[in-house]
Amino acid sequence: MKKEAFKEFAKLHPELITYLKNNPSMNWQKLYEIYDIYGEDDSVWNNYFSNTSSNTNITDMFKNIDTKKVQEHIGTAQKALNLIQELTTKGGETIEGIKGPSLPRPITKFFGD
Repeated sequence: MKKEAFKEFAKLHPELITYLKNNPSMNWQKLYEIYDIYGEDDSVWNNYFSNTSSNTNITDMFKNIDTKKVQEHIGTAQKALNLIQELTTKGGETIEGIKGPSLPRPITKFFGD
């Protein structure tokens, strides 16, 4: 009976899954033992339900960003965009400058004629 109640408790609190992913030393068995000892309505669960873990994950992600590498990638992307822009504008000028045949070639006329 307690096992089913714990499953329902875990379904109601998906924060437990993220807590388990972030803390490899904790597992479902240990959580079940805490549930078995303290029950649902104890302050012990506040440690596992804190929303600060998601905020710290975001701040940790930004702490690990190397700004020099980001700047290098932005510079490379700018160079590529400038190259594409040059090729498209130069290509457009040369295509407009070329004139095609003024009169269509007759169907009966071949290359050697």
